[in-house]
Amino acid sequence: MSTLTALVLLFGYHTSTSSTQAAAGGQSSAVAPVQGSTSSSDSSSSDSSSSGATSGTSTASSTVTGSVASTRWGPVQVELTVANGSITDVSVLQYPSGNGRDQQINARALPVLIQETLDAQNAKIDMVSGATVTSEGYLESLQSALDKAGLS
Repeated sequence: MSTLTALVLLFGYHTSTSSTQAAAGGQSSAVAPVQGSTSSSDSSSSDSSSSGATSGTSTASSTVTGSVASTRWGPVQVELTVANGSITDVSVLQYPSGNGRDQQINARALPVLIQETLDAQNAKIDMVSGATVTSEGYLESLQSALDKAGLS
């Protein structure tokens, strides 16, 4: 009887992170860590190096959005900023964030994936352990963006 009671309690337990964070706006807190370098510092450095040549700056830097990768936990979409043939910034526009666990996983995994992309300058990066589904979607969308940018 005690085993049955323990099983009922175990299966009836709802984690506090899934409903509390969503109700408290936890979804927006996971948005902050999904961008690589800040675009304001990139634009200020390129403005100072090409003083007055704003049309040259806009053609040297472009933003490319990868296709949306559908995963079982939700869509993943990557956007790259490319300047002079190098990836200067990575943003993750869409990623699984439907519950507290998704937010927790992606708050840890996305900055790692972004930094690896900036370091490698290609899609040959390691996946993040514990975030396999997001990593696979990220790599798929990243490769699409690299193809569009002509960097593959």
